Amino acid sequence: MPGRPPVVADRTAPEAGPGEVAVSVTAAPITPLDRLCASGTSYFGLPATPYVPGVQGVGVLTRPAPTQPAGTPVWFATTAGMRPGDGSMAEQAVVGSSDVVVLPPGADHALVAALGLSAVAAWMCLTGKGKLVPGETVLVLGAGGVVGQSAVQLARVAGAGQVIASARSDAALARARRLGADRVVHAESLARSLGGTPVDLVIDPVWGAPAAAALATLRPGGRLVNLGSAAGEECPVSSALLRSRSLHIHGYTNNELDADRRREALLTVVRHAIAGALTVEYHRVPLRDAAEAWHRPGRTVLVP
Repeated sequence: MPGRPPVVADRTAPEAGPGEVAVSVTAAPITPLDRLCASGTSYFGLPATPYVPGVQGVGVLTRPAPTQPAGTPVWFATTAGMRPGDGSMAEQAVVGSSDVVVLPPGADHALVAALGLSAVAAWMCLTGKGKLVPGETVLVLGAGGVVGQSAVQLARVAGAGQVIASARSDAALARARRLGADRVVHAESLARSLGGTPVDLVIDPVWGAPAAAALATLRPGGRLVNLGSAAGEECPVSSALLRSRSLHIHGYTNNELDADRRREALLTVVRHAIAGALTVEYHRVPLRDAAEAWHRPGRTVLVP
């Protein structure tokens, strides 16, 4: 029922139809999008119930696909909660062939699931909408979340000269420092702490007051890329600030990616993870405990 945690139950294994593949799921993350869709309050409307949640996951092909043998490790995306159909939080899943990405050898299934589309979004905001130039200074808001943790590390990979991380808690800031941030600042004192430090690019998954403070740190012609509103749906920013510095504000969503661009970005993220340049904090929880883990803070990955 929308608005409640999922119920773990037995069901008949799904059968793949034309244009689909069957996957034995090895790792499925619980993401904010999953919770939003299941709440029934998203702009997708009430989900058709019952359904299996999970907009992404990792597993192995259960049967041979046209070009891949059974047992091939894959990452996959679903539209569970957004359109009728089931998702990744099950032992077996059926997904469209175009929504499957074959993983390279050495990929850690649980880590790939934890990173997934959050890391894809961070990478695309940096290198796509954000057009990061090597040597530039990047400010990452919401550095305690998966997008923020990923952006801190991927900014360095993409050539940032200085990476500044902002978050609300001391623990998140300490973790950002361990992940490679050159400097960390509390979200509440962002504008004061960064006075006189010109920023070229802001990666913003929070919006609200932190985004307004971050805009004030941008150099003339600087860019802010927003991909979330964890701190509020409204951002109090003056026209004078935008015009006087010719600032650029961009919005980003993974929904704008076609299958090929999503595959390319996902594999880029996975290669950095395999190389040890990208990780994220997450909790492994057995699938049978999905209901108890549904509202657990941080990133949870369900495993068999």
